[in-house]
Amino acid sequence: MASLARVKEAVVVAPSEPTPSCVLSLSAVDSQLFLRFTIEYLLVYPTRQNTNQALTATRVKAALAKALVPYYPLAGRVRPKPDGSSLEVVCRAQGAVFIEAVSDRAVSEFQHAPRYVTQWRKLLSLHVADVLKGAPPVVVQLTWLKDGGAALGVGFNHCVCDGIGSAEFLNYFAELAAGKHGLGEFRPKPVWDRHLMDPKNITPRQQNYPLFNKVPDLCGFMNRFTNERLCPTSVVFNKTYVTELKNLALSTSRLSSESGFTSFEVLSGHVWRSWARALNLPPNQILKLLFSVNVRQRVKPSLPGGYYGNAFVLGCAQSSVKDLTEKRLGYAAGLVRRAKERVGEEYVRGVVESVSGETKASPDSVGVLIVSQWSRLGLERVDFGMGRPVHVGPICSDRYCLFLPVNDDNDDDGGKNGGQGESVKVMVAVPTCAVDKYELLVNSPYS
Repeated sequence: MASLARVKEAVVVAPSEPTPSCVLSLSAVDSQLFLRFTIEYLLVYPTRQNTNQALTATRVKAALAKALVPYYPLAGRVRPKPDGSSLEVVCRAQGAVFIEAVSDRAVSEFQHAPRYVTQWRKLLSLHVADVLKGAPPVVVQLTWLKDGGAALGVGFNHCVCDGIGSAEFLNYFAELAAGKHGLGEFRPKPVWDRHLMDPKNITPRQQNYPLFNKVPDLCGFMNRFTNERLCPTSVVFNKTYVTELKNLALSTSRLSSESGFTSFEVLSGHVWRSWARALNLPPNQILKLLFSVNVRQRVKPSLPGGYYGNAFVLGCAQSSVKDLTEKRLGYAAGLVRRAKERVGEEYVRGVVESVSGETKASPDSVGVLIVSQWSRLGLERVDFGMGRPVHVGPICSDRYCLFLPVNDDNDDDGGKNGGQGESVKVMVAVPTCAVDKYELLVNSPYS
């Protein structure tokens, strides 16, 4: 049964002060076809005694209006430019949407993965499927749970901001709601400057990017993910478990002990191998692992603090099923490391050129697992005066693989992870026929 949520109020919230009336260009990276969707966060807050729900909702709504003053493009509307070359934001203080609702769910129900992909859909009732049809770039829904806790669903038009930018906005918005500072105290101040992520060369350089290369579908890969029911999974890894993976990867690779793997490299490699093995794919099928790489400090000059536009490119690791599944973790982690190392100034500018202009290159979906690292965005710090969230994740768990922050006091991992700090929750939905094998493999590093 889907989560029931009854909407009490749904209103458009305009900036609380006058803001510039203008049309702002989005960058080539913002405008790429791959990003024309909504990022949807779900933050669940613990039960608190004597919470005045009406006062809290009023405070959150007022804070949203204040936050939209320095972030006024988030109150605009995104549209294609007349020549179709890229996108732009029409800023006329049109506003964001605020929804207040009540639900029959309890805080404890979010400790585990949803039973199906859309189970928590009603916690962000307004789902923007087409981000270019005049919808607000930001939708916020505050839902009161039956045990006194709260869920905050937030949708962002991905064309306007990336994960880091959206998390900076959320923390600012939350601090205003909690009364922690006023408008003039926010640092770093939001920066537009989208031209910094536009191509510098009119003629794209001739370079091969595996990210955009199509691979043959030898196994009906796309049919499996569109026609089969997907089952969400959730696995928590703590510092001890990740250290075990690092040691295993190092022992099965050619790296020296002085240059060990990062947590991201081993977790990505381990999840990718487990996913590939569970799907039972033909050995000659080519697979790709795509993951976002923050380029704020990888371009020259580096992007200014407060830049909240899309400032990432996708790294790409590639392997045949045979090599990925038969070789050990060190092989997979090594592929991820080398893919990260390729993302330098030249790579970034080449990708920017590829996604803009006439080519408008976009990643294919055949054989692809996409990993997004939400665990490093600061979402676990978003406090609206209701405490820090006990759960951070997506509204809908789908085939995107998310690395999520964990409130370690609330880990429910059967003792496997010991409740230590620096835990990471990995959520991904896999075809139902593969879910049992995936969960067995991802929980068994030595298999």
